[in-house]
Parts: sequence; structure tokens; C-alpha cells
Amino acid sequence: MDIEKCGEDGRATLFDDSDFPSDDRSLFSDCSSPLARLQDEVTWRRPQELCDCPVLFPANINEGHAKQGLLGDCWFLCACTFLLKNKHLMNKVCPPDQPLWGDCMYQGSFQFHIWQKGHWTMVTIDDRLPCIGSTLCFSRCHSPTAFWVALLEKAYAKLHGSYESLWAGQVSEALVDLSGGLAERWSLEKGGADEAEGSGQDSDRLQRRRLDLRLLRPVRDLCALSCSTHSSPGGGVDLEQYHAMSVTEWLDVETVSGPRLTLLRIRNPWGRRGTWLKGEACWSSVDPALRVELQGRLEAGEFWVDEAEFLSQFDDVTVGYPITEDGHLKSIFTGSVLSHSRQLPGRWTRGLTAGGCRNCTSYGTNPKFWLKVSERGEVLVSLHQQGECRGNKERYAHNPLEGGPNTQPLHYQAIALHMWKVEKKRFNLARVLNKAPSASTHCHAYEREVVLHGHLQPGHYLLIPSTFLAGAQSSFLIRAFSSGPVSLSAMRSPAGPPLPLLADSEWDHCDFQGGWVAGISAGGSRNSPSHRKNPRFLLSLGGHADAPPSPGVDVRVSLRQNRPDADLYAIGFHVYKVPEGASVMALPLDEEPVASCVPHCYTQDVSLACCLPAGSYAIIPSTYQPELPGSFTVSVARRIYRKVMKSQELLGNTIQEVSHISVMQS
Repeated sequence: MDIEKCGEDGRATLFDDSDFPSDDRSLFSDCSSPLARLQDEVTWRRPQELCDCPVLFPANINEGHAKQGLLGDCWFLCACTFLLKNKHLMNKVCPPDQPLWGDCMYQGSFQFHIWQKGHWTMVTIDDRLPCIGSTLCFSRCHSPTAFWVALLEKAYAKLHGSYESLWAGQVSEALVDLSGGLAERWSLEKGGADEAEGSGQDSDRLQRRRLDLRLLRPVRDLCALSCSTHSSPGGGVDLEQYHAMSVTEWLDVETVSGPRLTLLRIRNPWGRRGTWLKGEACWSSVDPALRVELQGRLEAGEFWVDEAEFLSQFDDVTVGYPITEDGHLKSIFTGSVLSHSRQLPGRWTRGLTAGGCRNCTSYGTNPKFWLKVSERGEVLVSLHQQGECRGNKERYAHNPLEGGPNTQPLHYQAIALHMWKVEKKRFNLARVLNKAPSASTHCHAYEREVVLHGHLQPGHYLLIPSTFLAGAQSSFLIRAFSSGPVSLSAMRSPAGPPLPLLADSEWDHCDFQGGWVAGISAGGSRNSPSHRKNPRFLLSLGGHADAPPSPGVDVRVSLRQNRPDADLYAIGFHVYKVPEGASVMALPLDEEPVASCVPHCYTQDVSLACCLPAGSYAIIPSTYQPELPGSFTVSVARRIYRKVMKSQELLGNTIQEVSHISVMQS
């Protein structure tokens, strides 16, 4: 990324983002989409080259709505509509008071915040935008002088690696990324959606609950609502295949004949305009004065549908949970504010914690979490998987120009979440798993996030997230939102083979002090790009000829944070193998760790015991969130044997020499 510098005339040159260059490298990922036809056709221009007085937002907010261009990202634009009607969310994503065109501090750069993997990520871009001739070729505002949509789209494309990576997607994902909240997809298709409800059986089919519009009435003016089509409806209705649209208004009106009629105002990001989906004749049932008023509300690209049309012409609906100005989630089921929230990361690891669905004998090896509910109340628990970088050949959602959805997106696992209420002090895992869960997401679904909802009594609840297939690897995030106080913690399980219980052995301990420094060495978890900045401790292990036969060295590693109980960080650590002759500071951390003490837990100390082959290792302690300063203690213990100790004591050597263990902070 190029830093601002001055030219010969003393004026600052405009920012040019070398991390997301203004050429085909930022446009295309694999040229597998129809976007490939634009190769060598696109030029990059700044807003002041496209109009005389560019602004971020127009004076008339209705002209700030998104209009889709040549890029198939209607799913993303539906989420942008939600931002436009929620100023507090817009200010979170697009920080106000940034230098604009014409300001003396303008540098040609903009910053956006996008929620990723549990925290808000800042994305900096330059304002050079892809054009064909002198016209923006991708998304834009209806006002030709407003550029917030085009700039946010560029930031989102940078986060995903290219504009082409935005070709087709799920509205629910974009809503979560731009709000930090929750979103769910609901099916409008007739039949089949509730077959697995309450069955207790796992399925690899993509199934979602049927939507009852009455459910959303308490929050209809607050939630984000979008609708989408999977196929071209019959009856000559002008709706396109694989396209997503926004619901901007929902109201009940009186008809001439007396019965009330539910109408929904739909916004098509393509900008096409009509007044009623089925045609002008449908207005005959509405009072003429009311008809004029309703037609006058329509902006470019909008039209009205009645409830029957809505349910028949669209295939599913995505609902984004409302978020208060204080940042709290609001339930779409009750309208209640869920003012308490917790989150913890986790991972399914092949051979250790990737146990598969309940049909698999290895199900009990999946990661397990405790949810403690302090008082009766409403609780939402979500399982958010962190899929691999999306490839266009693995697209599964609505493509507005051509092609269809892939019904099994390979970049996501089929996931589910099950919950049991247990008496923690008398907890027996085998017995619990033989009972039906108290609540679950019912079916494994190829979704990025699945949500479990319930009204829970006080007590302890066991949460088990799982993939449908055993051995499927992926990282994930468990999030809990509740009306009352709750706590969320990971159930500790052995990170490797259990250590043998030997009577003729003791442990040699070494303690080392360290710290995370904001901006320098507080890198956060492996989900954060700055993870490599965390402190590194070099652990050297040597064997001994008098030790019993063993595949390695028995080691116990602990991490303790030096913070008060009321203000703990979520902490954990990884252990990486350091190749012979390599520097611990040069270790890229691209390989999988040989041992991990994760998920990160809000506890004073975490530890793991494992058996490691002789050699050199890097211990990387971290907080879950980056940029959290604090001090900590790393403790390392190695099993030593009394026979060895006695012979060494006769020679006057110390336990440190016997143990063949050394630790060096880097």
C-alpha cells in the first residue's frame, strides 16, 4: 500500500492502493463468470473525473439507494439498503467526517469497517473506480454524483480478493458483514421445509423453516427483509431467475370491498419500475385516493405486491435482525432487546475434534461448550463457520444475469448445532448424548451461519456444533445473544493422547513472563491477519536414554493472564514445529499447529498436556481479539524420571540439565 507523498510542486499526491491495484488483478479471480468479457475494457477513474461535485451521500436520501451494474452482486446491494435506513449502522461501516473531494485534507482514500470472523475489520481503499468510458460499470447510487455505494462495493471486493468474487452470494452473509448481527433465510416454497422438525434425525439436505409473515409483524419496520427467486415464475410475471430484491415497506390497507389487504413494497436493484407486479388492473380493489398516495411513494426500481403474490412469486426470504443504536440485537420473534452477548471461537480438526453428525460414532469428539443461563429469558445461539476463500465455480446463490445456483457449495460445510440441558455437577457425556437434545437447528445446512432460538430456564446447557461429515475441517464461531445474563465457555478436552500415569516420574517446571503490546505484539487469534505479531517462545525438547520407550516427550504447557477476574480476555495458544535450522522469528505460521489450546477462553489460565517428538517448537500465546494489551506467564513442564534424576544428582547436575528443555522468548 503506497503512502502519501509530495510531488515537486509541494502538493500531496493522491493515495494509490498497491494492495488492490487498479487493473485486472482486482477485477478477476479466475475469469469463470460473465465478468470475464470485460477484460481489457475497464478504465479506473476517481469521482472528480466523473462529475464536477462528487459527494458520498446525496441530499435526497432516496437517491442514495443502490443501482446494480454489470456485476452480479444484488445480494450485497440488498444489505446496503438496510444500511441506508439505519444511520447508526451506516456510521459504523462508513465512518463520518472522512476528508472528501474538495477538502484540503482529501487524499484519495476512504476507510470502511466490515465485520469478519467475530470482529470489525478496517478496509482502506483508494477512490479509483472501475468504469467503461466515463461511466461506472458496477454498482452506483441513483444519484450520479453520490459514491458511497461504489466505494463500499470496492472495499467489500478488496476484502474478498476481487470484484469477480462478489459474483453471486447470499444476502444473509452481506447483512451480517455490514451489521455484525444475525440474519436467517426462510423458505417460501410449499412443502418439505418442515419435514425434519422434531425428528431428531440428521440430514444433509438444505432445509429451512417456512416463513409465516405474521411472525415478523412486531419488527417489520426495524428488520432487514429481502426476497429472492430461484427460478422464473410462471404467469408471465416479469421477475428474473436467481435474483434478490429488498422489501422497503409493509402495510395493511382497506379495500373497496371491505377486507384488509397486505401490501409489500419491493425494490429491484436493477432500477426497473412498475406500480403493481401483476399489472395496473390490480389497483381497482384499492380506494382511488389511497392508490394515488401509494403510487406516489414508489422510487426508481420499486413496485407493490400483495401478500398472496409475495408468497407465490418468491422462493425465499432473508431476515436481518434489528440492531439498536447501542449495538444490541433485537429478537425478530418477540421484539425484545437481547442486551447480553458472548462469543467464542472453535475448530473442527480431523482426527481430533471433527466428529461429524449424530449418526456418527465419533460425534462425541466434536468441540463442546457450556452455556450458563442465570435467569429465565430468550436466548439465540448461532454457529458461524469460517469457510474457505470463495471461488466462482462454487457459487450457490442468486446470479442475476445467467447460470443457476450450485445446490452444494463446496466452500462451506453442512453444519448444525445441538443443545442439551444438563446438571453440570452430575454430567455424563455418554448418557447425555443418548437423549434427544433440548433444542437444535434440526438439519445440517450448507449455510455460513445457523441459528438456534429458545426461551431457556436457568441452568447449564451443553452445546455441540458439528459438521455432517466426520473429518471435515473448519474454524467456527459460537455466538450467544440473550435477554438476561449468560456465560459461554469451552469444555476442555485433551489436545493429544493422554499422558501415561507413571509412578517413577516427576515434572520439571519453567515459568516465563511476556506481554501483548497494542500495535506491536497484540496480534489476536489465527483468524486475524496480525496473528504472526504475537510473542513467540522457542521450546527445545531433548530425549534421554534412560526414559521409558515413548513416541516423544511428555509436556504440559500453560498460559496465565495477569488480569482481574472481572476483566478477562479470551486467551489461548498454539504450538508450531520449527524446522531444523530455521529461525523461530522467521516461522511463517502457514502450517497447521502440532498442538493447540483453543477455543480461546475467558479464564485466568488455560493449559494442555501432550506428547511431542524431540525437536524445536514455537509457542504462540494470543488473545482472541487483536490489539488487547496485557501481561501473561507461560509455564512449561516436562516429565522427568527418578532413575535419571538419581544418576544426575550423583554427578552434581541440576534438574534443568536433566530435562533437556529450554525456552527462549522471541
